[in-house]
Amino acid sequence: MDTQTLYLLAADLILLLHASFVAFVVVGLILIFTGKAFAWTWVRNPWFRWAHLAAITVVVLQSWFGVICPLTTLEMALRSRAGDTVYPGAFIAHWLETILYYDAPAWVFAVCYTTFGALVVASWFWIRPGAITRKSARTTER
Repeated sequence: MDTQTLYLLAADLILLLHASFVAFVVVGLILIFTGKAFAWTWVRNPWFRWAHLAAITVVVLQSWFGVICPLTTLEMALRSRAGDTVYPGAFIAHWLETILYYDAPAWVFAVCYTTFGALVVASWFWIRPGAITRKSARTTER
């Protein structure tokens, strides 16, 4: 495998990681609200809830301070090193890029991320996470 192909593969893996992060944040909140409706106790798991809150907090702070996501920066650097400027036909990369990247002013993203973050914070009051205890730590390790 040549160097260019390795860089493109690494860029695609970063893109997949980025999409997984976005899915964790978005689907996580959907599952929290759905879990409330169906009385799923796992949506109150403090480790899950803290990780979810931390993830959206990072996104909101990046948007407020105008910081480009490090995953985006790394992916674009890898594509550049491979001599790639567009997604030239890699199916998964093309669709993941289409889902993740939009062309809008930065303030639009800041408003969207902040609104979503506010929903996550509201979920803490409406669907309270459990306390971190020795039992929850042992349960999470299994």
